Amino acid sequence: MIRRPRNRRRADHEVVRAGELLQPAGPEALEVHARTLAIGGHLASTMVVTGYPAEVSPGWLAPLLAFPGHLDIALHIEPVPNLVAAAGLKKQRARLESGRRGAFDKGHLDNPEVEAAAADAADLAYRIARGEGKLFHVGLYMTVHASDEETLAEQVAAVKAVAESLLMTVAPTTYRALPGWLTTLPLGIDMLKIRRTFDTAALAACYPFASPELPAPADAAGAGAGAGSQVLYGLNAVSGAPVLWDRFGCDNYNSVTLARSGAGKSYLAKLELLRLLFTGVTASVVDPENEYVRLAETVGGTVVALGADGVRLNPFDLPCHGEAGGEDVLTRRVLFLHRFLAVLFGAEVKGAEEAVLDRALLATYARVGITADARTWTRTPPVLADLAEVLGEDGSEVAAGLVERLTPYVTGSHACVFNGHSTVSTAGHLVVFALRQLPEEVKAPAMLLALDAIWRQVTDAGRGGKHLVIVDEAWLLMRDEAGARFLFRMAKAARKNWTGLVVITQDADDVLASPLGRAVVANAATQILLRQAPQAIDTISASFRLSHGEREFLLSAGRGEALLLAGERRKVALISVAAPGEHEIITTDPGELAAQQWTEDTDPDLAVDHDLGEETWNQ
Repeated sequence: MIRRPRNRRRADHEVVRAGELLQPAGPEALEVHARTLAIGGHLASTMVVTGYPAEVSPGWLAPLLAFPGHLDIALHIEPVPNLVAAAGLKKQRARLESGRRGAFDKGHLDNPEVEAAAADAADLAYRIARGEGKLFHVGLYMTVHASDEETLAEQVAAVKAVAESLLMTVAPTTYRALPGWLTTLPLGIDMLKIRRTFDTAALAACYPFASPELPAPADAAGAGAGAGSQVLYGLNAVSGAPVLWDRFGCDNYNSVTLARSGAGKSYLAKLELLRLLFTGVTASVVDPENEYVRLAETVGGTVVALGADGVRLNPFDLPCHGEAGGEDVLTRRVLFLHRFLAVLFGAEVKGAEEAVLDRALLATYARVGITADARTWTRTPPVLADLAEVLGEDGSEVAAGLVERLTPYVTGSHACVFNGHSTVSTAGHLVVFALRQLPEEVKAPAMLLALDAIWRQVTDAGRGGKHLVIVDEAWLLMRDEAGARFLFRMAKAARKNWTGLVVITQDADDVLASPLGRAVVANAATQILLRQAPQAIDTISASFRLSHGEREFLLSAGRGEALLLAGERRKVALISVAAPGEHEIITTDPGELAAQQWTEDTDPDLAVDHDLGEETWNQ
């Protein structure tokens, strides 16, 4: 039922049209007043924006979206044909020029406002003529809802204050409350038609696809390294506005993610990875818990399950190319083997042991014909058993001790993992090194071996495009000094190879307590903090210079709620969100996986194809 206001007669056709619009899903009754509506059990008042600021920045309307009350905002856009726009601008320029000449003939001074308007009109006319922009008729309307008249008046005044702080002029829809409310409904109908003309750039700035707390990098939207890789991280925890971020538009492309177990750190990393794949970014993942395997199988990636039968990477493999700058590949490989064996042994190799091991490594390569001559680097490399044999022939007590330490990995229980030639390829748009089948004692050296294989792919001179390297559960590697040093080297050199390093860990002390760990964090332009344990919050707060509010947010954050930091003044609290299809691919919740498996087993028609294949993914 729609009641007419007593103080104003309304056209019958307008009431009939309103009734037709509300008939499918409208309220039971409306009471129309001069400036307010009684809609069911609450009141509403609509305002229209009649004046706009001269200059704005992207996302400038975000403060309105962050309004804590019940506020509906509608932006109606109607494109203006180029011929009509050109004709209108021509008339406008003629009027402005006529006014300027008339004032000049009368001896008046230049009017700065007229001069600025004439210059803007000329610039806009030329841009439209070159096809660099268009004109649009834009109407911006806001409807405030409240439970009673007093609260409604307070809310209307608060919205006006926010609008005026943005240098906007608003006016109530006096005697047009019903059309105003209908205009802000999701019907796509503008019944007020109070509009202003915007060009493409001004209209784009009105869209709330940027967070005022976390502005996008300067070159993220333009050409350069960051172009085309901006992805949705989630929604602003305060305003609900989308939070988009481009790691490849920052000073470096690295990130560090710290959170307690179960806070959703791997979920957020997989969500970003999935969305970056759509932009053409390739990726490699070191996955100690097989959390990325379903994702890789879905998108046609490669899974290297170290520890499975017949799956092995040879630590003696040489890069298939000479490194940049003519460096000695053999020398670089021997240095890596020193670091790898230190992680394998669980202790640094120093003094006499280091000297004996260095001679043995060079002799092991020499036995298969690999020397400092670059022409020999393509020959079949040796294996770990060859090194043990050379050390055994040395005859010294130090060499004998090294042989004993190598025995478990040459002829013992772990020989199938490290002793032998490589049996898998590490090339592809997404390669996941799954390490769950390995015992905890050898996960750290296996992670280092996987990172080395990734680094050889990253530094390949023939590779092109952006690449992402994800190291999950990095604390397994950071607790060893040699492993932490290798990760630090990757963090320093990744940017030179158009690569971003993602370090994810649940143990903040292993990262922040050591100088190398702090250096890895310092070389990460993007830092993500999820829920923290009370025992670790003091260390986190001091290291990242968090405010009291940010500290409390991390202590009480729910699953998926995170604090994204990119410098001291660029912070935003967000909630990660995934589409149903994305969630089905990346979730590792045991209950959800069990329910999904039961559905597929009981009804094969509902089964999801998790092996799309690389060809389908690329299409």
